[in-house]
Amino acid sequence: MRRRSRAVDALAAVLLLALSAACGSRLPESDFEHHDRSSAPRGSAPLRVGIITSATSPVGGSAFTGPRDGAKAWFDRLNARGGIDGRRVEVLLCDDGGSGVGNNECVHRLVEEDKVVALVATTALDYAGASRVSRARVPDIGGQPIGSAYDTYPHLYGIYGSRAPRNGTPGWGGKLYGGTEVYRYFKREHGARTAAVVSYNQSASAAYARLVERGLRAEGYKVVTEQVDFALPNFRAVAADLREQGADLVFDAIDSHGNARLCRAMDEVGAHVTAKVTNVQSWTSTVADAYQDAPRCRNALWATGSSRNHDDTGHPAVREFREATKDLKTHSQWQLEGWAAARWFTDAARSCARTGITRACVDAAMNRSEGYTAGGLLLPVVFERRAEPPRTVRTCLSVARWQDGRGWLGQGDMNRTCFDVPQLAYEP
Repeated sequence: MRRRSRAVDALAAVLLLALSAACGSRLPESDFEHHDRSSAPRGSAPLRVGIITSATSPVGGSAFTGPRDGAKAWFDRLNARGGIDGRRVEVLLCDDGGSGVGNNECVHRLVEEDKVVALVATTALDYAGASRVSRARVPDIGGQPIGSAYDTYPHLYGIYGSRAPRNGTPGWGGKLYGGTEVYRYFKREHGARTAAVVSYNQSASAAYARLVERGLRAEGYKVVTEQVDFALPNFRAVAADLREQGADLVFDAIDSHGNARLCRAMDEVGAHVTAKVTNVQSWTSTVADAYQDAPRCRNALWATGSSRNHDDTGHPAVREFREATKDLKTHSQWQLEGWAAARWFTDAARSCARTGITRACVDAAMNRSEGYTAGGLLLPVVFERRAEPPRTVRTCLSVARWQDGRGWLGQGDMNRTCFDVPQLAYEP
């Protein structure tokens, strides 16, 4: 069972690909990188792990690299402290170029040639090699659920868990399910009643918008739909209508550049909202630059997800992450989740140290990791194999809002911001 935020965020990544392709972007060639091959101490062979990332893709060079960078930072720190049971972790990186062909090449290289013990923090636009990973019984730990692979195959453990059977078919009979907790949150905590959904007149954008609209209507919102021309968008007209309609919330099915233009138009016409809601992929420190022309809208940005705010340095696990990544130019929620994925692998591998750190042992440890939180960085992860999807699920939510000069401010305890919400079906 996917959290609502996971369902929508996954489709958001696919949406970004569709919009970029429509602009005529060319698919780059795959670029394979092998790092951290320095020699290990005598008698202590390194543990090899693989990280597959769509580092070069039609979406852009930095769109999917956050989890990789966070995981790499964890392993660098781990190796500096002696590795796992005295064994260095050798990190092999592979860029699949955002294509299915490139992804299969990465899987072949890492799983079949390099014999990695596990994949960690996979962030693939087209995870075409997922079935091969599963057949090889290689645990794939803490990957980002951009597609449906983590709700389809055994031995794949997405960063947010899954309640699906994972028997080779996506979800339940080809359908995935998501909840309405984000909409419930803004309705309960902020009294929101009218929500706008902005999309392009483009198929992927429109489909994504319809999913958001369904969830909002299920929570009793008045929904205002706004569609703009993809080639010549008139964001000022949209912003003016948002003001006239009295929208409390704005959700979108548009790209990051379009979002910045929409925000600027909202500031220009005086369209003031309770929240301009974004997703975990946009939960980054680059907000001030990306929205530099829209100060009012920028300070109405809210993000929701299933992991602890990366700016919450009052929490020891976040503080540890930030100290280890202090040399990175930017920080993001996806970096934190990649760090959590690497920590998850490490905890599983350490449990196998006495009997032997093998694919099978790490996989068995992952199957026992019910309620895992990576030291409080994640909401408790659930892996179930329910024959039927439940009608409702109690789902918790991490929420933050942007404030100039202070960054992302967490809104309440994510382990207590919980709702019993209906589950709505959608096709991946």
